[in-house]
Amino acid sequence: MPSLGVPYRPAPLNFEATFGRNVPTVLEIGFGMGETTARIAAENPGRNFLGIEVHSPGVGALLRRLEEQGLTNVRVIQHDAVEVVRDMIPPSSLAGIHVFFPDPWPKKRHHKRRLLKKEFVELLASRLVPGGYLHAATDWEEYAEHILQVFSAEESLRNTATTYAERPAWRPQTKFETRGLKLGHGVRDLVFLHT
Repeated sequence: MPSLGVPYRPAPLNFEATFGRNVPTVLEIGFGMGETTARIAAENPGRNFLGIEVHSPGVGALLRRLEEQGLTNVRVIQHDAVEVVRDMIPPSSLAGIHVFFPDPWPKKRHHKRRLLKKEFVELLASRLVPGGYLHAATDWEEYAEHILQVFSAEESLRNTATTYAERPAWRPQTKFETRGLKLGHGVRDLVFLHT
């Protein structure tokens, strides 16, 4: 954490100072155990990746992967994603945002806990550069429909597909995705661009 961790502070983050270079930065929210984050970062050395995760085991697992693979283009924040995006990510600063397999909170009474709601999507969109992308993926059909509706309602975002996008070749199949497919769930990717 001392070299690759970024402590939460309610102040805008300077990406160039944080990463030691000025290249496009992609935010990943909820990276789990970090397998996908490390793989995407390894395959895209010309980009910075800022990962947010609250669970210590996942943070530790990603940090171990980064050290083992010698990856220097990833930084980690262990804090609540809404507060990080609101307080630390400057407007119009991100090339992309990944939200892969967020907790679907399937019970109706828990839907209010879902991350991808109108207000947060509006905030995320404001952090993208023009042409930047917001990419979500889920194996819960009802949540996918909700995300599609919320993303489509955000005026500054434009869908890259008619409804759901094909999984881009650069997005590896995640552990959650594999589990969902074994359970017979369809996986849906949503890729929207900031206009």
